[in-house]
Amino acid sequence: MRIGMVSPYAFNVPGGVQFHVRDLAEHLISQGHDVRVLAPADEDADLPPYVDSAGRAMPVPYNGSVARLLFGPVTAARVSRWIERGGFDVLHIHEPFAPSLSMLAMMSGHGAVVGTFHSSTMRSRVLLTVMPLLEPQLEKLSGRIAVSREALRTIHRHEGAADALIIPNGVYVDRFATAPLVPHWRGSDDRPTIAFLGRLEESRKGLAVLLEAMPQLLDARPGLRLLVAGPGDPGKLYVIQRPTCGRRPSSWAWSASRTRRRCCGRSMRMSLPTPARRASASSWSRR
Repeated sequence: MRIGMVSPYAFNVPGGVQFHVRDLAEHLISQGHDVRVLAPADEDADLPPYVDSAGRAMPVPYNGSVARLLFGPVTAARVSRWIERGGFDVLHIHEPFAPSLSMLAMMSGHGAVVGTFHSSTMRSRVLLTVMPLLEPQLEKLSGRIAVSREALRTIHRHEGAADALIIPNGVYVDRFATAPLVPHWRGSDDRPTIAFLGRLEESRKGLAVLLEAMPQLLDARPGLRLLVAGPGDPGKLYVIQRPTCGRRPSSWAWSASRTRRRCCGRSMRMSLPTPARRASASSWSRR
């Protein structure tokens, strides 16, 4: 089967939708299907052989983040030509609501068109305003997929009674099942460990909320440790433990390179562990 997939976000920038598209495309290719992906990308980006670039994207504030999108009449013509050349049996569009390649592909698509909805948003005035214009295009979707219940609620908020099948994001479980364990990070009743994995710079991912709750968590479980891993950079790992003085810190401050808080009248700092020290990263130090 010949399958065309469209990503609205720049393929050379890490992101959940991009990884979803990549993993799904590679799985379908491994099953013998002919897959092409259309996505924004920088001219010098190192792209997989199955990805076609539609041009460089522009950073735009979107859905509580900064998304790199691509839109406009020139881009619309490129998308239309790509679909016509592809002769796809199925056109799979990711994030049809996103004002980027996906929306343009939905407008130009025909035949079997599937839309996967990833985002969870409250009622958007912009979407509600343009929905009368989008409704004829959304009717082209032969099938709708939501990656979560919240994504399904987003469809209902903006499309009314439109329904979708919930198919969560896939995970290559073998990568985790066969991964080596680091004994230092294995939790116990006396030394429980909380792990946070996600984009550190976006408040909506919740790291700030977790850090704000750490003083209370440390009061309840003095031996608690927090491990934080940032996106695409294995060096961004931290250990946060109760200061040796045993007193509750009075304030938090966090940055991508270090964590600080005030304790016992002095500034407490957690330096970024180097990869060599990651398994036995130091606890709080006193400045």
